[in-house]
Amino acid sequence: MKKAPGQSPVITGAKTAATLKSAAPMVLGAAALDQMLPMHLWVDFHGRILGAGPTLRKICPEIDSDTGQGALRFDQLFMIRRPQATRSLRKLAEQSGRRLSLSLRQPPHTAFTGQSVPVEGGAGLLVNLSFGINLTVAVSEHDLTAGDFAPTDLTVEMLYLSEAKSAVMAELLSLTRRLQGAKSVAEEQAMTDTLTGLRNRRAMERVMEDLHARATPFALMQLDLDFFKAVNDSRGHAAGDHVLQEVARVLLSETRQGDTVARIGGDEFVIVFPGLTDPARLAALGQRILAKLERPIVYDGAPCTISASIGTALSHGPKRLSPSEALLNTDRAVYASKHAGRGCITAHD
Repeated sequence: MKKAPGQSPVITGAKTAATLKSAAPMVLGAAALDQMLPMHLWVDFHGRILGAGPTLRKICPEIDSDTGQGALRFDQLFMIRRPQATRSLRKLAEQSGRRLSLSLRQPPHTAFTGQSVPVEGGAGLLVNLSFGINLTVAVSEHDLTAGDFAPTDLTVEMLYLSEAKSAVMAELLSLTRRLQGAKSVAEEQAMTDTLTGLRNRRAMERVMEDLHARATPFALMQLDLDFFKAVNDSRGHAAGDHVLQEVARVLLSETRQGDTVARIGGDEFVIVFPGLTDPARLAALGQRILAKLERPIVYDGAPCTISASIGTALSHGPKRLSPSEALLNTDRAVYASKHAGRGCITAHD
């Protein structure tokens, strides 16, 4: 049976006591059927698709909506999963009103739930489909919108809820990223000396604790600036800040990317050298730093003269030191340098 242009299946329901026996069967026009049931199928008992709603034609473009007759048979497009053991449409008609479970035979194998009712005069079955819990995935896979569903369909409400959920989740994700970014910035600030941009004592201690925990050998160099108080007293704190920033630049220029350069006090600096265990190399590095620091630092057109007392210590092998022991050793070496006349390096034994 082919569907004539504009022809629609005649749908009759069970008559109630208030229904006149002589009442004519209700005929639903094609346009009204498409609007109310945009995912319906009209199939005859030979499996030919006589009509389909606009949303289902969008999902299954194989259906020839112009002639009203499917390019493929029902069983070539769909697989009946529930009720089980249902192999024919006539058998399906005997189970009218039961919940159906179908899926597309071809990818993406979209799953449907539905219900079928017989068409008046034995003209086949009217099957109305929906996506059920697979709504969100199906809408995305087939590029559907709210306009593809009947206005009264709960699917529309679910789409709105899904969109609202997506918007909320996107906003929460954005907020989480902003919070993580703010946390990272705060953590970075908590580990940074604001004047010089170097690491601070807290960051330096964390690095040393990590090296000690992993039994990684390291060298430690501590610098205490000489004559810095004279710069502050004679030229003011602005000049002193400028000198500290220049010292920071010198230390960064003489260290490797993986080294930690920290300002741990007013004019005290510490450098942690992971993997460095050669005393001669450490001493040569200290001499280069001293030579650069002893060059006059110009501020406001006038030179500021400083130097540094340096102490070093090694932590490796049998002389593996805890962070506190390493700092204590370099502190003692710094004082030895000061007592030796300043502007020199002392290595702790």
